[in-house]
Amino acid sequence: MAFPSPSTPLYEKMSLKKDAKRAVEIFILFLLVSLLGYRLAHLKDHGLEWQVALACESWFAFVWVLVISTKWSPVSYKTYPQRILQRVTELPPVDIFVTTADPQLEPPIITVNTVLSLMAVNYPAHKLACYVSDDGCSPLTFYSLVEAAKFAKLWVPFCKKYDIQLRAPSRYFAGNAAALSGEDCSSEFQQARDTMRDEYEKLSRKIEDASQGSVPSDFTGELAAFAKAERGDHPSIIKIILENKEGRPDELPHLIYISREKRPKHPHHYKAGAMNVLTRVSGLMTNAPFMLNVDCDMHANNPQIVLHALCLLLGAKHERDCAFVQCPQIFYDALKDDPFGNQMVVLFEYLGRGIVGIQGPLYGGTGCFHRRKVIYGSWPDDVKTENSSLTSKGESTKEKSLNGFGSSKQLINSAAYAPRGNSDHPKDLASSLEAAIHVSSCTYEYNTDWGEEIGWMYGSATEDVLTGLAIHTKGWRTLYCSPNPPAFLGCAPSGGPTSMTQQKRWATGLLEILVSKKSPIYGTLFMQLHFRQCLAYLWILTWALRSIPEFLYALLAAHCIIINSHFLPKGQEPAILIPAAIFIIYNLYCLSEYLMTGLSMRAWWNNQRMQRITSACAWSFGVLSVVLKLLGLSETVFEVTKKDQSASSDGTGTELGRFTFDESPIFVPGTALLLVHLTAIVAMLLGLRPQASGNNGSGLGEVVCTVWVVLCFWPFFRGLFGKGKYGIPSTTIVKGAILAIAVVCLSRFTSTS
Repeated sequence: MAFPSPSTPLYEKMSLKKDAKRAVEIFILFLLVSLLGYRLAHLKDHGLEWQVALACESWFAFVWVLVISTKWSPVSYKTYPQRILQRVTELPPVDIFVTTADPQLEPPIITVNTVLSLMAVNYPAHKLACYVSDDGCSPLTFYSLVEAAKFAKLWVPFCKKYDIQLRAPSRYFAGNAAALSGEDCSSEFQQARDTMRDEYEKLSRKIEDASQGSVPSDFTGELAAFAKAERGDHPSIIKIILENKEGRPDELPHLIYISREKRPKHPHHYKAGAMNVLTRVSGLMTNAPFMLNVDCDMHANNPQIVLHALCLLLGAKHERDCAFVQCPQIFYDALKDDPFGNQMVVLFEYLGRGIVGIQGPLYGGTGCFHRRKVIYGSWPDDVKTENSSLTSKGESTKEKSLNGFGSSKQLINSAAYAPRGNSDHPKDLASSLEAAIHVSSCTYEYNTDWGEEIGWMYGSATEDVLTGLAIHTKGWRTLYCSPNPPAFLGCAPSGGPTSMTQQKRWATGLLEILVSKKSPIYGTLFMQLHFRQCLAYLWILTWALRSIPEFLYALLAAHCIIINSHFLPKGQEPAILIPAAIFIIYNLYCLSEYLMTGLSMRAWWNNQRMQRITSACAWSFGVLSVVLKLLGLSETVFEVTKKDQSASSDGTGTELGRFTFDESPIFVPGTALLLVHLTAIVAMLLGLRPQASGNNGSGLGEVVCTVWVVLCFWPFFRGLFGKGKYGIPSTTIVKGAILAIAVVCLSRFTSTS
């Protein structure tokens, strides 16, 4: 493998700093500090409400410091894939990992489209190997992949011959194929396209029929391995579906199905465990120096993406500057104006690019290209040790590595090539099957370093952030790849329950990291994590904790109206201008970010209200989950997010994007918060409040805050009167009402005590 000359860089780094934006951010911080100073100066003159407001606003100021630090130095990278083809004599092999866990929540047709798009990327086929991890051990998923492999023999050559840009067939045939392909629509092309459409429809029908039980129920031939397999209790199943035995660049990549062994009494560590099995099995079969992992719903949208990523991986001046290349998560068929606030466009554009300018982007769990040596635990200094087999902190530690990697000598031998960037592996994949089954057993990792020092890290439901943190803590830097068109497109969760489930899992996992021994604070104090990178990690790891001050602050206005008190400066006091200015300037600042990103005012509002709903509901349950875990009362559970092939399928017409509910207790806090504020409004309108002492009654500020909270929770207000999935279940309303009554009674009690 030859590297390009520094005179023709494979990528360029561009600064995106905006002085005006920085000035506004600093001014907002100045206002926050001024408000805290005012509260401290008048602390003795006010009661509990003032103290609670001071504590909450101190937290908000701290979070804003984290935001400013994270956004301060945004950068972008421009890659030149055409140069890498000219300057690199031999392209390196790349192993591709696709993970799926539940054929019901993650329909196999979605996984099939992702796999087909990855097999069809513009890269020599003999340099690619696609591994599909099926943690559901589903015969339907395996059958679907076998049928997809037959279709791939037609689809991949068609895409490359006609330079098709959308290489996930469901996405390609969903739109104007001629316009999307950029072809002249010759009769030959139209005939080929119609043939492909017919073949894909046949494939879809086969998978649909199989999902009804007609094919996977016949456990013969290749399906015999699934005859007695249960989802949580089965041996390892590894099937070589496609093999490019002759190593021809114009054929198809390898396609391997993996369902690791699972037993009820053995921990399996969810997705992190599946990723580690993929790493070990691929290390035995193909051992590529670079690995791409994607979720089953994130299809390749840019056929040049592997070359774009290699521009960064191979073009970095020092390997320590590029441990992995992360691509942003972007979604297809997303609902207009982002009604569920989960498309994260602004987050990636500003906070995401800001983190890129520090020590590099966080690992997002999908759309990421890794160096195998880094996943194997190498430190940046190890690249200086040319002849060492497996290293740690620059020193050869072969004896330690034998224990760390487990009992498979074949795996140890293949791992010895990782520090050198080699990919020594047998020509015949079948010769590695026995060893691959051994390293995918549920007992293989006992007394090893997998999940602690090697591979994907264990101990959090967000294994991606934890793994990326471990890499950054060693001193590695990472890079960001956002080509045009986008590298990968996926499914955004649709509906309230799905969005809340995803947010709860994230909040739980992130808080687990914060309270663990692998906290970024430890990494900065005792290891090589940069200080501002630590602040960036703290910004995301404290998501769950934010629910506490935000919930209390949201209750303050209703509490003050109910007892006829105040937590904001009175209208006649000049100090009232400080919180008013913060409220107006901050919201205008956020709105400007959405407008500059090309989004609408409605999208801004949807995201604002969903942030409040997410904080009150999902994030608060994340805190509860971690507290119960720390107390030893329960363990956190990895909940798979339901994947929809099209977000627009959730309702029609006026119901599109409307918030939905289910029986989950996750909606109780939001319901209770809304009921408390409605009670406060009713009490104020009907004069059912105690007489205020002197001039200490609630004022316009508290009323505005209460109205704002009700507007933010308007989907819950509609849910009180809605029907079916659009209505809050009666049991949830009852539980919320009980909590609301308790809060109101507590407010009354504190006012009289």
